[in-house]
Amino acid sequence: MTNPLLEEWQTPFGLPPFDKIKDEDFSPAVDAALAEARAAIAAITANQDEPTFANTIEALELADEHLSAILGAFYALAGADSNPARQALQREFAPKLSAYSSEVASNAALFARIDALWQKKDALGLSDEQSRVLMLTRRGFVRSGALLEGAEAERLKDVKSRLAVLGTEFTQNLLADESGWFMPLGQDDLVGLPDFVVHAAEAAGEEKGAGGPVVTLSRSLIVPFLQFSPRRELREKAYEAWVARGANGGETDNRGIAGETLKLRAERANLLGYETFSDYKLETEMAGTPEAVRDLLMRVWEPAKKSALTDAKVFEAMLHADGFSGPLEAWDWRYYSEKRRKAEHDLDESEIKPYFQLDRMIEAAFACANRLFGLEFAPAEGPFYHPDVRHWNVTRGGEHIALFVGDYFARGSKRSGAWCSAMRAQQRLSGDVRPIVVNVCNFAKPGAGDPALLSYDDARTLFHEFGHALHQMLSNVTYESISGTSVARDFVELPSQLYEHWLEVPEVLSEFATHAETGEPMPKALLDRLLAATTYDMGFQTVEFVSSALVDLAFHDGPPPADPMQKQAEVLEEIGMPHAIRMRHATPHFAHVFTGDGYSSGYYSYMWSEVMDADAFAAFEEVGDPFDAALAASLEKNILSAGGSEEAADLYTRFRGRMPGVEPLLKGRGLLDVA
Repeated sequence: MTNPLLEEWQTPFGLPPFDKIKDEDFSPAVDAALAEARAAIAAITANQDEPTFANTIEALELADEHLSAILGAFYALAGADSNPARQALQREFAPKLSAYSSEVASNAALFARIDALWQKKDALGLSDEQSRVLMLTRRGFVRSGALLEGAEAERLKDVKSRLAVLGTEFTQNLLADESGWFMPLGQDDLVGLPDFVVHAAEAAGEEKGAGGPVVTLSRSLIVPFLQFSPRRELREKAYEAWVARGANGGETDNRGIAGETLKLRAERANLLGYETFSDYKLETEMAGTPEAVRDLLMRVWEPAKKSALTDAKVFEAMLHADGFSGPLEAWDWRYYSEKRRKAEHDLDESEIKPYFQLDRMIEAAFACANRLFGLEFAPAEGPFYHPDVRHWNVTRGGEHIALFVGDYFARGSKRSGAWCSAMRAQQRLSGDVRPIVVNVCNFAKPGAGDPALLSYDDARTLFHEFGHALHQMLSNVTYESISGTSVARDFVELPSQLYEHWLEVPEVLSEFATHAETGEPMPKALLDRLLAATTYDMGFQTVEFVSSALVDLAFHDGPPPADPMQKQAEVLEEIGMPHAIRMRHATPHFAHVFTGDGYSSGYYSYMWSEVMDADAFAAFEEVGDPFDAALAASLEKNILSAGGSEEAADLYTRFRGRMPGVEPLLKGRGLLDVA
C-alpha cells in the first residue's frame, strides 16, 4: 500500500492530503524523509568542488524540505487534534529529530564549508539577503556546538535529545490534566451565570458525556465562570484545579520535568561557553542581556503593582459587603472585577458578547487586511484535518498570496492557548512557494444552530493571531530560514500585538460589531463605554504577566534552581506579589517556557514587542488615519515582508525613524499616571 505522505500531494494549494493520511503513515514517512535529508547533507559534504553559496548554503536550505512538509502536517494534528497514537508519535519523533539536528550541527565537514565561505564572504559578491543568511547559518552552527569536539560534543547531543523528550512530556502531561478534569454543575450552580456561559457549559458537558453542564479547564469557559458565578466555593474549586495543572502528582506531574529542563539548559549554555542560559539565549535577541530585560520589566512592575493593590482594596471591601470575612483571594478577583466594571463603566459581558460574533470578527480582521494591504479572502476547499477547520484563499490583484487556515473552537483533543504556525513557509529558492498559514484558537463552541460569540478579549486574541498570520502571508524573501516569523523572539510579537489595535478603531467596531439576533450595530454609547474601559483592570493583567516573565528570567539568569517551585516562591516574595493575584503561568503549566526553547528566558518578549507596537500604532494616530496607505506600505515593506532579512532594530527604525521608549506602553496600559 502506498503512503500518501510520500507521494506528490495532488491537493488544492498543496495541502497535506488529510483525507488520506492515517496515523500509521507518519512514522515510515518521517524515517524516509530523514534518510532523504541525511543523503542531501552527505551530498553537500562529498562535493569535491570549492564551496559556493549555491552548493553549500542553498543546498542546506533545501536539504530537509520534504521532512518539513511532513512534519508541518503532523504537528498541525498533534497540537490541534491529538489522540494517543499521535502522542506516541510525538514521543517517538522528539529524540529522532533532535539526533538529526545534532548530527547536522556537529558535522565537521559541513561546517568547514560554511566557515570557508564566511572567511571570504566579502569576495563572494553576495546580495544583502544572502550575506544575512550566511551569517545566520554560521552563527546557528556555532550556537549549536559546531566548535565543540570529543566528549563535549557528544554530551551536547545527549542534552539536546533529552530536552526534546522532556518538552514533549511536559506538553502531553499538561494536555492530560486539562482534558481530564471537569466539574459538573447542577441547576442551582447555574444561577447568576449568563446564557452564553450556561450554553458553553452544556456544550462542554455534551463533549465530555457528563449528562449535564460542566466547567472544564478551557480558558474560554473557566474565565467567564470565574467572572460570573456567585458561588464562591465553586469558584475556588475550579480555580484551584486550573492553577494546579501539571502539579497534581503522579505520572502527569511536571515539576520534576521543569527542574531537569533547567539543569540541562544551564549545562548546554556552559558547554557552549556562556555563563548562564539567559546569556546564551538573549545574545541573538533585541534585548541583548538579562539586565536590559529586567530593567524593562521592573519599570512596568512598580506602577502595575501599585494599580493592582489599589483595586484589591476595592474588591476586598466588596467581598466583605457580601458577607465573607478574610482576605480577597485569587478566585474572587475576576468576579468582583466584573461587578465593578458593570457598575463603573455600565458594561456587562453578557450585553457585550452578542456583538462579537466569531464570523463577524473574522470578517473584520480580513477587512482591515484588505484596506491596509489589498488582501482578499475567499473560502477554499479542503482537505481539512477536522470538521471545524476552515480555509481561505488569500489573493491580491488576482494573484495567489497564501492559504489561510482557521481552527477556532476548543475541544478536548486540542492543547490550550492560541497560536499561529506555517504548515508551509514562503520562499523562492525552490520555486515561488506560497505559505499555508494556520491560526488555532480555543473559543467556546456554540450549540447547534447558535452563533459563536466571543468576549472582547477573545476578539483581541483573534486579531493577535491574525497579525502573526499576516507576517507569514506577506513574507517576501528567497530563503525559508529568514521567512515570515523567523525573526528575533522579542520582535516576533510586534506584528501580532500591533494588529490588535485595529480592533479598537471605532469605525471597525461600528461596522462589524453587530448584534447576533438583531443585526444592529453596537450602539455608540455602548461602544464608547467599551473603548473607555480598554485599560480597566490593567494592573491585574500586567502583574499576572510581568510576574511570570520575572520568574522565567530568574530561572535562567544564574545557576539552575535545585527546586523550581521554591525559586518561583522566592521571586514572587522578592517583588511583593499581591496576595490575590497569581502568575499567569505557574511553573508546572508554563508551556511557553517548558515545552521547548522558544520562549525560555524569553517570555518578556511580549512586553518588549509591546513597547514597539504602541509606538508603531501611534504613527497612524499621528497622521489621523488608521488606514493611511503610505504607512501601511511602509509597514509591509520594512517589517511584514522582510522576515529576518535584517536586524530587527534596523527594520523598526526604518519604519518609525527611531526606536521607542517605554512611555507609549505605559500610556497604552493606562499606567503612565500611576508611574
